[in-house]
Amino acid sequence: MGVAVKLPTVLRPFAGGAERVEVEVAGEVTVGKVFAALEVEHPALRRRLTDDQGALRRHVNVFLGNDNVRDLKALDTPLADGDELLILPSVAGG
Repeated sequence: MGVAVKLPTVLRPFAGGAERVEVEVAGEVTVGKVFAALEVEHPALRRRLTDDQGALRRHVNVFLGNDNVRDLKALDTPLADGDELLILPSVAGG
């Protein structure tokens, strides 16, 4: 099953400069499994998305359509063939 992941400019260097990465995952697909598949080809990218315990980093927002996956099932959010995830870093400052 194919899922696309759109990356913000700040993360593109960790994916060979790609704005969008296509990921193929077998079986039941979740956001976490897509991130694991990303790690195979882009190990540095995964470390910027999840912490040492494998949880989504606080400053990283992942959207499936208009929904932040934190409001769904986080990394356990199920995905369908052709879905697209949008990764957006949080912006802070004052």
